Amino acid sequence: MKYVQTNSAPAAIGPYSQGIVVNNLFYSSGQIPLTAEGHMVTGDVKEQTHQVFKNLEAVLTEAGTSFESVVKATVFIKDMNDFGAINEVYGEYFSTHKPARSCVEVARLPKDALVEIEIVALVK
Repeated sequence: MKYVQTNSAPAAIGPYSQGIVVNNLFYSSGQIPLTAEGHMVTGDVKEQTHQVFKNLEAVLTEAGTSFESVVKATVFIKDMNDFGAINEVYGEYFSTHKPARSCVEVARLPKDALVEIEIVALVK
């Protein structure tokens, strides 16, 4: 088991790691729209989703993999009415490669984020 940690994504805000590689799979912790410096992106849901993907890209890179190797994504959203906007941004990162996905509306996310995404990816 290998712990993944990079300064290019926000540090964990609790007793967990940014991600873990087990065998040939990378499991990310949920990423919210914090900058690498730990500042919350306060823009609309599209801006927040872009920041989440920047964070995911940083931990994927540190783990030795990429968006093209993601097999599963779980999207947590504050308001299901934002589904279309989040999907639009999501499609910019997963246009030809389309991993399995779940999307659920939740009552509240850490730091009152509008979106949180976690992924599982193959590590080559």
